[in-house]
Amino acid sequence: MKVAEILKEKGRAVMTVRPGEKVETLAHRLRMAGIGALVVTEGEDHPLGLVAERDIVHAIAEHGGRALSMRVADIMTRRPVTCRPEDSVARVARIMTERRVRHVPVVEDGRLVGLVSIGDVVKHRIAEMELEAGVLRDIAIAGH
Repeated sequence: MKVAEILKEKGRAVMTVRPGEKVETLAHRLRMAGIGALVVTEGEDHPLGLVAERDIVHAIAEHGGRALSMRVADIMTRRPVTCRPEDSVARVARIMTERRVRHVPVVEDGRLVGLVSIGDVVKHRIAEMELEAGVLRDIAIAGH
């Protein structure tokens, strides 16, 4: 299964944030949307970084309440791990585990085309494993 299949199901729309926005605004947007991360962009589809709930928590731990008035650019992860639509979901799951990240922007020809979360990856890996188990069960039944 490829990342493109996840994007086909969930869509390619990605919520983004500008690097100059305040962390307080970012936190509010994350809460209202019920999501854990936004891609930081200057233009519509050129990713500069990624900012997640974890980044906000780290900023508050380091800077206290003044972290909320900081800019997104001050706390974002620069050069986040990315993937391509043709990458396998298994590869992305491995990268997420190794790098301890929960969100991976999907980039094609330098342009942002989607975002996959650990939830998306787990859901599709389970579906893939259930399909494989079903095929093996059918083979075993047909063989008897």
